Order: sequence, then structure tokens, then C-alpha cells
Amino acid sequence: QVQLVESGGGSVQPGGSLRLSCSASVSNLRVYTMRWYRQAPGKQRDLVADISRAGKVDYSDAVKGRFTIARDNTENTVLLQMNNLKSEDTAVYYCNADVGGRIGPLTNYWGQGTQVTVSS
Repeated sequence: QVQLVESGGGSVQPGGSLRLSCSASVSNLRVYTMRWYRQAPGKQRDLVADISRAGKVDYSDAVKGRFTIARDNTENTVLLQMNNLKSEDTAVYYCNADVGGRIGPLTNYWGQGTQVTVSS
């Protein structure tokens, strides 16, 4: 059974920093692309950043230059370092990953989400 567990959310003032972590329990499967999404109240869930198994990264325009995504393939973890946080970053942040064997189809999984609140 595959599980993604996020941690590291919380409350911070504008300009502050938080680091989110997601750990994937995948038995003997492989974790391929890992992503962070976020969903603010009343809004759709948006992609924030993603990182391939090889380490290729991509960011949404809203967070580029402020957020950094990184992963550890041996631990099956992905981190999201968030700096210079703004009130508009307030949302529930979700970890997402494609998981599968060395060959064959991949299955997409979601974590349960962690709340990030940026407020003075």
C-alpha cells in the first residue's frame, strides 16, 4: 500500500519561511515525478512545483524565485522550502507522486494535505 505523508505546515508572518516535507511509503516500488499542489479556500487546486526522479524541477510563476523543491530518492522524500511567504500563499498544500515499478504503468497518489497560513 502506498502512502504519502506531509509535515511542516503552520502559521507564519509575511516574509517568513516554512519547509514542507513529504515522505512516501512505497514498499518495493519506485517514486517517479513528485509534486506539490496547493488549494486555497474557494479556489481550484494548483500545481506549485514538481521534480522528476532525475532532479529536473519546474515551478509555477507565482512561486518562482521564492520556493525550492528538492528530493531524496533513497528516502523517497520531497521537500518544499518556502521563503518570503506572502498572504496569497495561504492554502492547504498537497504532496503528489507517480509510483510504479521499473516498467509498466504508473499510479498517481495524493497526501492528506498540510495547512500553511501566512498572516500578520
